Amino acid sequence: MLIACGVIYLFLGDAQEALILLGFVFFIIGLELYQEDKTERSLEALRDLSSPRALVIRDGERQRIPGREVAKGDLVVLSEGDRVPADAILLWSTHLTVDESLLTGESVPVRKRSIQPPEKPEELAVTLRPGGDDLPSIYSGTLAVQGQGIAEVQATGIHTEMGKIGKALQTVEQEDTVLQKETRSVVGKLTIIAIAICVVVVVIYGLTRGDWLNGFLAGIALAMAILPNEIPVVLAIFLALGAWRFSQQKVLTRRVPVVETLGSVTVLCVDKTGTLTLNQMAVKQLFVYKDNHPYPYDLTLHEGKSLPEEVHPLIEFGILASRKDPFDPMEKALQKIGRHYLEKTEHLHYDWKLLYEYPLSAQLLAMSCVWESPTGELNVAAKGAPEAIADLCHFTAIQQEELAQYIQEMAKKGLRVLGVAKGSHKGNLPKTHTEISAPLPLEMDKRLPPQQHDFEFEFVGLVGLEDPVRPTVAPAIAECYSAGIRIVMITGDYPVTAQNIARQIGLTPTDKVITGKELEKMGYAELRDRIQTVNIFARVVPEQKLLIVNALKKSGEIVAMTGDGVNDAPALKSAHVGIAMGERGTDVARESADLVLLEDDFSSIVQSVKLGRRIFDNLKKGMAYTLAVHVPIAGMSLIPVIFGWPLVLLPIHIAFLHLIIDPACTIVFEAEPAENNIMQRPPRNPKEPLFSNRILRLALFQGMSVLAVLVTVFAIAYYNGNGEFDARALAFTTLIISNLAMILTNRSWSRTILETLKTPNLALWWVFGGGIVFLGLVLYIPLLRHLFSFSFLHTDDLLVSLFSGIVSIFWFEGLKIWNRRQTK
Repeated sequence: MLIACGVIYLFLGDAQEALILLGFVFFIIGLELYQEDKTERSLEALRDLSSPRALVIRDGERQRIPGREVAKGDLVVLSEGDRVPADAILLWSTHLTVDESLLTGESVPVRKRSIQPPEKPEELAVTLRPGGDDLPSIYSGTLAVQGQGIAEVQATGIHTEMGKIGKALQTVEQEDTVLQKETRSVVGKLTIIAIAICVVVVVIYGLTRGDWLNGFLAGIALAMAILPNEIPVVLAIFLALGAWRFSQQKVLTRRVPVVETLGSVTVLCVDKTGTLTLNQMAVKQLFVYKDNHPYPYDLTLHEGKSLPEEVHPLIEFGILASRKDPFDPMEKALQKIGRHYLEKTEHLHYDWKLLYEYPLSAQLLAMSCVWESPTGELNVAAKGAPEAIADLCHFTAIQQEELAQYIQEMAKKGLRVLGVAKGSHKGNLPKTHTEISAPLPLEMDKRLPPQQHDFEFEFVGLVGLEDPVRPTVAPAIAECYSAGIRIVMITGDYPVTAQNIARQIGLTPTDKVITGKELEKMGYAELRDRIQTVNIFARVVPEQKLLIVNALKKSGEIVAMTGDGVNDAPALKSAHVGIAMGERGTDVARESADLVLLEDDFSSIVQSVKLGRRIFDNLKKGMAYTLAVHVPIAGMSLIPVIFGWPLVLLPIHIAFLHLIIDPACTIVFEAEPAENNIMQRPPRNPKEPLFSNRILRLALFQGMSVLAVLVTVFAIAYYNGNGEFDARALAFTTLIISNLAMILTNRSWSRTILETLKTPNLALWWVFGGGIVFLGLVLYIPLLRHLFSFSFLHTDDLLVSLFSGIVSIFWFEGLKIWNRRQTK
């Protein structure tokens, strides 16, 4: 519209005004392009941070690198839930199955095997294609759904199968969010109104004054005054820069619309291990049978002393039931205590070779490792949930009941309890052909039994591990409670362990617990009733998280859910806000989540909720200001036409105002710090519109009060014989000051301007300084003053404008004080 005005000025022969106006236009365009570029750079940085990462072996060491940096010849380490970063050939695998549906369309995962001599990776990479079981090839973009493997990269990028067929991993188009739809609707309605009034003004001006070109300029000025074209830009910038602010808090936003939802969260469902706790396990208690009698040993009470011989086998087989280079914190804790106490004993076996690993499964919560000694003897060690180990050892009901008592005693101390067992096998195994020290694939040995139950196991004992609570958790939970947010803890640990942790962190109530077994038997109606008052879920498997999330959603809660494993993905997708763990989360969990925590800390989640509330809070302030400031601009464009006055606001004045309005409603309000009481408010109603009746009333009252002052100032100046230029300069200066005052007063709807001035906001002062400098230039540089159709303003004129601008928003400051007193 401003460009159209510039063309009209050129048509009228007023080249100077046309060039100045077009200069303003291009400055505004440049400002908006800068904001868009800043937004896009923020989003691009987030895309880089949240892109899939790969675990590779380089120079003999494991490194976590961005998936796009994987190169041909790299050794890629795959685990359950990892996205394959490149086409590769498996050098070793155990129980590895891969979902290749992205390439083949087949939903059933395919079984993989490692390369067999005399096969060569380079030759296989050329001949093999996706699809089919028992192939050593894996492909970029596919997903490891079970097992582990190490593969040599053969192709990357466009040279992969994925690259050849031109598919992209991210094919889902983002739908418009609720806020985007709402703002589009508001702008659409205002556009229709603006065009209609514009036509009316042009017709009235042309008929009453006989000047159709100036009438057209007046109509365009009015349309620009009514149309808040900043609204879509404000929303886009707020959400994009909000996502960038999340990244500064070590939280990645995979889906920007989640910023809208965070402020409405009423329930946080969190894992215990690694989120509420440090995930730094330490062995604190051991339990074995000595001469058929229970023999508990508390390491805390015997710190600094050597371990009794009776518990040495427990540590020994606990280590043997782990991998040599463990990632799991519990396995690391077992190795640490082993190195400390058993280093000079016969119970550490550095020269033994790990032949095979039976993985933990949903059916049996235990894993077993088969080791070969230098003499060729095979040894089997198992560890896992105590009840699973008791099952492997074929405990009788009486034995299980007795063992449960000791488990209960350890769990009451907040310890995580593992059972350990040992077994043996007499078979002879062929030598492995791979150069990587790793378990022998099952298909290369037909003598090992297919299941752990086929071994004869003997119970060794129990290990109690302590995982300290994060020091930031208790204050964060207290902050959640004050913000009206309920915390639900979900763990695979024993109920008494969960209750102990709950007491430490201040989670309430601690006397009510629902276990995984109870969930299995529970009907939906019963679950919906009980879930209202129960905040601790223990002995829960990942698949049951979805049940909990759906029950909470059906109860009307807005649910945020944490998760890290493959089986957590459905619950993460179902939750209103899915939160994946960045340090220990699988690719599947991260891809299913809305947020990814770079530091697996509960306090990061709470800070995210706080930031989400701040963003929406500031967005409302920015939108209210945007609507409010357009009211006096529209009024001062329309009223002179109705009353036969000279035009107060010309297109060049509208362009000048946009130099303040655009950065104010985006940069200034977006950078505004959170209100002090933001976490003392209840969660926002998700159905509450951005342009609520309260916001619309506030904007209308603010705008009308400024308009009333402007009309008064212009009318007095004009009818007192000061002249058109003098009255216009006074009214415009008052409008600028009122505009700046509206920015100040809308920084907070509860604190006064004097109080908010104590809160730093650098962007505010840049906008203020720029506005004052530009106003001074157009008032006191003769060329610009002439182009703006102003007269010279004296000191007393400026004081009148300053006083009038302050008066225009003074009532709102008084309303803040009155509301505060009423609240008290």
